[in-house]
This record gives sequence, structure tokens and C-alpha cells, in this order.
Amino acid sequence: MSTLLVIAKEPRPGRVKTRLTPPFTPREAALLAEAALVDTLRTVAATPASRHVLVLEGAPGRWLPPGFDVVPQCAGGLDERLAAAFAGCEGPTLLIGMDTPQVTPELLTVDFADCDAYFGPAEDGGFWALGLASPDPELLRGVPMSTPTTGAVQRDRLTAAGLRVRELPALRDVDTAADAEAVAAAAPGGRFAAELARLRAVNRR
Repeated sequence: MSTLLVIAKEPRPGRVKTRLTPPFTPREAALLAEAALVDTLRTVAATPASRHVLVLEGAPGRWLPPGFDVVPQCAGGLDERLAAAFAGCEGPTLLIGMDTPQVTPELLTVDFADCDAYFGPAEDGGFWALGLASPDPELLRGVPMSTPTTGAVQRDRLTAAGLRVRELPALRDVDTAADAEAVAAAAPGGRFAAELARLRAVNRR
């Protein structure tokens, strides 16, 4: 079985989902971030794995379900933090973020029998998932993050290393209010969709 990693930030106002403000306040953006994290962690917990790991910036809260090892993120850019997350693992490992609460256990159940890597592109040009049969931090260091070409550069890095890459379906990250609406519509039964609906109702009053 694979190790499943989730890289995340503690959902604190002003520290997460800042592109949701406006129309949401920093506190509301943090509530949406927490809801996305809850959905993501529940899905990961429901996916069979040898180990479930939360790589966290900040402190755990009531939103953390049992069964996770929590390790702190290292200092540095996102490429360094992702590289360090893989460096702490042995054997097949799949990493995702907290921005795709619509993810399902089926998407996260991967088999490295006939490939060396999994790559999940995000619709904004980044990536939502990266799996490595043999974790190698150097595959991530130096990749420019949070750009429209991040995903393409990361995928090219995998193929340039001679890895056989299997593609996962493209998913939409929650960055903007429009993203939030689309993701909630894709997963209407989740905590994220419920929290977005609650905030919409409150703000209409």
C-alpha cells in the first residue's frame, strides 16, 4: 500500500485562502478552508494506505480525524516543502493538497505496478496530486510553484527523469469564489458545499 500525504495550512483567518477575500471576509475564507480540509482528510482517511500523514503549517485542530501522523512543514518555498514531505517517506507515496475537497477515495487508490509516478493536473495549470513509486525530493526542488506552467514543468521533470507517468483526472482547485462555487457543485454532499451554502445564506441577510 502507498503512503498518503496531505500538505496543508492551519485554517487561520488571514493565512489561508486570501484570494477568496473579497467577497468573503478573512474569517469566512478560513471557515471555507477548514471545510475543504475536513472533506480532504475524511477522504484520505477512508482510502486504504500503509500510512496517512498530514504535513502541516501551524497547529492541528478539532478538524483532524484520528489515524494521521502529523509532521511540520519545513521552511522555504513550496517546492522545498513538497520535497521535504516526500523525503520523509519510504516506498510508494501519493501527495495531495487541501484545495480539492471534491476528491474521492477512488481517485486516491493508486497502483504503481506498471508506472513510476502519478500526476494529477489542476485546471489552473498547477497540480493537485503527485505520486512517486520511489520518493525523490530532487524531482520537486526548483520547480516554480503557483504559476500557470507549474504543472507542465513538474510533469516534464518526471518524464525527463525517465519515469513512466500515469495521469489522473484534472481537478479544480479552490482559489477564487468562482472556484468555490464550481467545486461545491461537483461535491454537493460535502462539508465544503454545506459551509459555502451557509455563508451565502448569512451574507444575503
